[in-house]
Amino acid sequence: MKYGNIIRGSFIERQNRFAARVELDGKEETVHVKNTGRCRELLLPGAEVYLTEPGSPGRKTRYDLVAVRKNNGILFNIDSQAPNRVVREWLDRQGFDSVKPEYTYGSSRIDFLMEKGEQKYLMEVKGCTLEIGGIGYFPDAPTQRGVKHLLELAKAAGEGYRAFAAFVIQMDGVTEVLPNIKTHPAFGLALEEAEAEGVKVLMLPCHVETDSLVILPGHEILK
Repeated sequence: MKYGNIIRGSFIERQNRFAARVELDGKEETVHVKNTGRCRELLLPGAEVYLTEPGSPGRKTRYDLVAVRKNNGILFNIDSQAPNRVVREWLDRQGFDSVKPEYTYGSSRIDFLMEKGEQKYLMEVKGCTLEIGGIGYFPDAPTQRGVKHLLELAKAAGEGYRAFAAFVIQMDGVTEVLPNIKTHPAFGLALEEAEAEGVKVLMLPCHVETDSLVILPGHEILK
């Protein structure tokens, strides 16, 4: 997954969930933050950030903030749309007969339905941008939607689907994601329940560049 028109800036402050002020070429610019999570340990004054210019008509802001370099030197992709995009590219190489996004199951929209012969697979994708001590954590803010998705996956597993909760790790050097029970205990309980019902948890480590995100090789669903 690649971006076009990447430029470098310096973070000033986050104004709200969707907007931030960034310094670009000595001038202040209001930009769209493509992540509604907290990102408190990343979006710090003076942080090196990377933006893309989509050029879409009718936008209030010219740029999207998609990546930031943490104070430990590691580059993080924080684009909340990137995990689904990169997983779709990855799934298309996995040998399924079909891959369908945004599949309605129960009262939820699950990110992907895949089919291989008579077997059906459901996958919900979560992007991990919180790292503490070399371990990834999810979520970085409470997510009732995330809990609901896990419960739906648990139900699907009981009905014969092969169900997956896939964590896309949007940074280099991290291979494990744990539930952030300090921030949202219910998510940890829901993940534990889902695994007990047969939902498989996938860790998808990635390599991040300023203009790209790619899932590292060595991970397969079909064997």
